[in-house]
Amino acid sequence: MRKTLYFLLITLTLCLSSCVEEKQYSDNPRGNFEALWKLLDEHYCFFEYKNQQYGLDWDYVHDKYSRMIEPDMSERQLFEVLGNMLGELRDGHVNMWSPFDMARYWSWHENYPQNFSDSIQRRYLGTDYKITGGARYKILDDNIGYVYWGGFDFPIGTGSLDEIINGLMTCNAIIIDVRNNGGGMITTAEKVAARFTDETLLVGYMQHKTGKGHNDFSEKRRQMLKPAASLRWHKPVAVLTNRSVYSATNEFVKYMKCCPNVITVGDKTGGGAGMPFTGEIPVGWSVRFSACPMFDKDGNSVEFGIDPDYKVDITSEDYSKSVDTIIEFARKQLKMM
Repeated sequence: MRKTLYFLLITLTLCLSSCVEEKQYSDNPRGNFEALWKLLDEHYCFFEYKNQQYGLDWDYVHDKYSRMIEPDMSERQLFEVLGNMLGELRDGHVNMWSPFDMARYWSWHENYPQNFSDSIQRRYLGTDYKITGGARYKILDDNIGYVYWGGFDFPIGTGSLDEIINGLMTCNAIIIDVRNNGGGMITTAEKVAARFTDETLLVGYMQHKTGKGHNDFSEKRRQMLKPAASLRWHKPVAVLTNRSVYSATNEFVKYMKCCPNVITVGDKTGGGAGMPFTGEIPVGWSVRFSACPMFDKDGNSVEFGIDPDYKVDITSEDYSKSVDTIIEFARKQLKMM
């Protein structure tokens, strides 16, 4: 998989470099608008999928926002128009940075229940939890291990994963809570998931752009999850999710759903199934966008999220009692596995 990712990144670099060289746009409102629209038009990877999902028409978007471009508009006014245009893609991986602001799309999780509370979680972790490799973990009073992974932003070593598994080895089952984990490094997500299978598993597919057309893609390349060479976990596992699970963590959930003895509990994930790439428009603002689509093992896009095996929300009654409905439901299910 790492070789595949490296190949895709090199391919995208070459494609984007050639795009910039082919046509230079002026550094004025019209030039920056056309440069941004064209960059996405030739390299964004979800146009057809989002046309099917909610009727996205990128040509119509061009006409709509083109009428808002004025030759004497300020940079802040231009930034607002361009940011709103990018928002039409409904993609948390699409961002634009200027010295004074960042355009972003957060409705993929803001418009949904949070289904997570830091204060309630602290009740479960207490003060005697351990921290290893970015994970906080402890053994709950029913001998179920609880692991909270708040981010995959950094590499994780083999020794750290061994330490976590050894520390929970006496448990009957474990909960891996990735709620509010917005992503990070796919390689970290892969290394963690590799501890939960003894066989090489097909976990999904990837593609890369081969041309400037919206449908110009390579054949789907298989994503294979290989078992770790070190300690592996064989007992039941529950992965807890909410809408703020995104990007590399969305991939982690995708991998874990293919592993044996694993259930997912909580809310649908936030998605983010396009590997992001960064370009630039003439004014010097950086633009990140999804350029490489990823799919589940059945070939379905997971751009808009992955459904859990058990849909559970934190109830207002439990919240008032500082009880996490999702954790408690997972504990009950694990005891029946």
